Amino acid sequence: MAESILSVQELTKSFGSLRALDGVSLDLAASTVGILIGPNGSGKTTLINVITGLYKPDSGIVTFLGSDITGVPPHRLYHMGIARTFQIPSLFTHLTVLENLLVAQKGNPGESFLKSLYKKSWEDYERRTVEKASRILDLLGLVSLWNEPSSNLSGGQMKLVEIGRALMSDAKLLLLDEPVSGVNPSLAHEIFARILKLRDELNLSFLIVEHRLDIALRYIDEIFAMALGKLIASGLPDEVLNDKKVIEAYLGT
Repeated sequence: MAESILSVQELTKSFGSLRALDGVSLDLAASTVGILIGPNGSGKTTLINVITGLYKPDSGIVTFLGSDITGVPPHRLYHMGIARTFQIPSLFTHLTVLENLLVAQKGNPGESFLKSLYKKSWEDYERRTVEKASRILDLLGLVSLWNEPSSNLSGGQMKLVEIGRALMSDAKLLLLDEPVSGVNPSLAHEIFARILKLRDELNLSFLIVEHRLDIALRYIDEIFAMALGKLIASGLPDEVLNDKKVIEAYLGT
C-alpha cells in the first residue's frame, strides 16, 4: 500500500449540540487525487477546516508526512506544505494573472529592510520566482493570460489561478473546495485534467470536495464518503458509489 501523506484519526468536532465530525478517520496516499463527497451538512467542509487549521478538533489526530499537525494554524501549515483553495476564488483583482502568483512566493528578500539594500540578492530571487510562476502557468494552461488583469477572467480561469497561487508555496498537499462549481462542463473537465497533470509532473496529492461527480469521477483515484459527520465508505469510485450506505445517504431510503 502507498505511503500516506495525510492521516486523520478519530476526529470529532461539535458546535453546541451539533456533532459535525463524529470519529472520522481516513488516510490519503501520496500522489493521489482523492475526492470527499456527501450530502449537504455531512461534515465535509468542517473536516477540511480542521485539517487546514481553521478549526481545532475536540479530539483526534491529524498527521501530515508523519508529523502531528493537529491544531496547527493555517499560516504554519502553509509553510509546511499544505495549501487550500475555496469555493469562491479570492484573487487580487487589480493585479495580473502573473502578479497574483508572484505575491504568494515565500521569503522574498526584497521585503526585508536590510536585504532590500542589496539589489543582487532580491534581483536573482525575483528572476527565479518569475520562472517558477511561468512554469506553473504553463502547467495550468494560462501562459497566454499571464498579463491579463485577473478581473477579466472567467470563473473557471480564476479557480485555476487560485490553484496556481497555492502551488507557489511549494505545497505537497492541496485541498480544493469545489474547484468546478459553477464552471461550464468543458472548462470543468480541463480543470480536472490539469489537476492530474500537476499530480504527475509535480508529485502532488489532492483532497477535493466536489458535488459534480459526473465531471470528477473519470479523474479521481479514491472516494471518501461522509454522512451525518461520519465517514461511511472509502475506496475505489465504483466500490463506494455502489455501497448501500452511500446510496441511502444520498437518496434517503
